[in-house]
Amino acid sequence: MNNAALKSRTQDIVVDEIFPHAPETIWKTLTSGELMARWIMEPTGFEPVEGNRFTFQTTASGPWDGVIHCQVLEVIPNERFTYAWKGGHKDNVGYGSQLDTVVTFILSKVENGTRLRLVHSGFVLPKNDTAYKNMSDGWRKVVRNLDAVAAEQDSSKKH
Repeated sequence: MNNAALKSRTQDIVVDEIFPHAPETIWKTLTSGELMARWIMEPTGFEPVEGNRFTFQTTASGPWDGVIHCQVLEVIPNERFTYAWKGGHKDNVGYGSQLDTVVTFILSKVENGTRLRLVHSGFVLPKNDTAYKNMSDGWRKVVRNLDAVAAEQDSSKKH
């Protein structure tokens, strides 16, 4: 086997959906800690401000405490929201392996709604194979949850 086959490569998760909600509604759903808790996980210390550090808590594994360390990297209201997503432990293989990635939400207005393009980038394969597989499925569910929470925001405005 040649060395090229052993080299790691990076892979991104991309979810691209169109929702029947205004960009402002999707933005609020993405950047409100209270609403985030309903579609992804409850953030601790979250503010949609560049440089802000916050955490999510998930299931621990081996030496990893289950804390996902995030830092807001970019905030362009109603257009783009980016944060670092780091977790895991160097001694873990599979679930809980060390992860140093970036999550970007890109919003664009389309007829009758908003196109949401989520890119979770920087999975190093094969080391992050388990996270890549689990989160590929997970982000699709999370985006459906986000749509449901955004729909509630729309209906609460009408009352």
